[in-house]
Amino acid sequence: MRDFEPFLGLPLWVWLFVMPSALAVGCHFAKARLGPVLRPVWRILDSIYVASGVVAACFMVTILLLIVAQMIARWSGVSFPGSTEFAGYAMACTSFFALAHALTRGAHIRVSVFLNMGTAKRWLDPFALFMSAITATYFARYAIKTNIFSELLNDRTQGQDQVPEWLVTVLSLPANAPGNWAEMWANTGDDWVFTPIWIPQLAMSVGAILLAVCLWDMLTRTLIDGGNPIRGESVE
Repeated sequence: MRDFEPFLGLPLWVWLFVMPSALAVGCHFAKARLGPVLRPVWRILDSIYVASGVVAACFMVTILLLIVAQMIARWSGVSFPGSTEFAGYAMACTSFFALAHALTRGAHIRVSVFLNMGTAKRWLDPFALFMSAITATYFARYAIKTNIFSELLNDRTQGQDQVPEWLVTVLSLPANAPGNWAEMWANTGDDWVFTPIWIPQLAMSVGAILLAVCLWDMLTRTLIDGGNPIRGESVE
C-alpha cells in the first residue's frame, strides 16, 4: 500500500479498508443502534443498484442497435467505421454496470457448499462477504488508477472509432476545477478525435465502485439482520 496517497489527512487505505471494516464491526456489536440509522441508507443504495441495472440494460439495447446498424450498412454498401469498437465498449458497460444489480438479485455464482453446513454459516457468510468486499475495493481502486494513467499517457484507441471532441471535454469536466472549465471549452473544437481509452474505462471504474459498495452494504445488512440479504430469484 505504498502508493495509497493521503486523503483528508489519512492514508487512502484507511478510508477504503479500515473505515468500512470498523463499520462492519460496529454493526456486529451495536445492531440495535446502527440498524435504524443504516436502513434509510440501504433504501437509497437499493435505488442506485436498480438504476445501474437500468443503465446496463440500455447499453445492452445499444449493442443490438449497433449490430442492426452494421447489418444495414453492409447491405447498403455504406461505411460504418468503429462500429465493432463501439459495440465492445457497450458490452463492457453492460457487464460492469450490471455487477451490483446482479449481486443483489443473486445472479452471481456463489459456491454455497460450506455455507450450508449448519452453524458454520453464521460466520462463514460474513467472512465470505468481507473477503469479497476487500477484493472488490482493491479492484475499484486500481481501476480508477488505470483511468488516471490512460489520461496521463493520452492513450487512444487502436481502431477506427472516433468521438466528438466536445464529448471528451464534457467527460473531462468533473476531473478539473470549475475555474478551468471556461478555458477547456474555449480550446474545444468541432473535430472528431480517436476515442481516448479512459472513456470506455470509466464504465469499468464506476461498475467496480458500485460492486465494492454493494458488497460492504450486503455485509452490514448480514451482520445487523442476522442473515444474508442476497437471495437468488427462483425460476419456475
